[in-house]
Amino acid sequence: MDGAQVVIKSSVSLREDQHAFAKALVDAGRFPSVSAVLQQGLDLLQQQEADAQADRVALQVLLQQRANGSFIAADQLRARLAAHPR
Repeated sequence: MDGAQVVIKSSVSLREDQHAFAKALVDAGRFPSVSAVLQQGLDLLQQQEADAQADRVALQVLLQQRANGSFIAADQLRARLAAHPR
């Protein structure tokens, strides 16, 4: 494929307030159509999901590193914390 985006027509239902908001964005010239508003919203959700997935993977890696690391006794931890005032 040459990288061109294929557009698929789809019917969606919006609440009255959602449609009014999207229409106001179009009327203000921020978007060419209500469809463009919805596409932008989906793009933002897609990016948010990708970011959340990356955060989950990074957290899993960190937790695995911590689990594989050495542990210290609670007394040693308290002493280290006490040695570093806030």
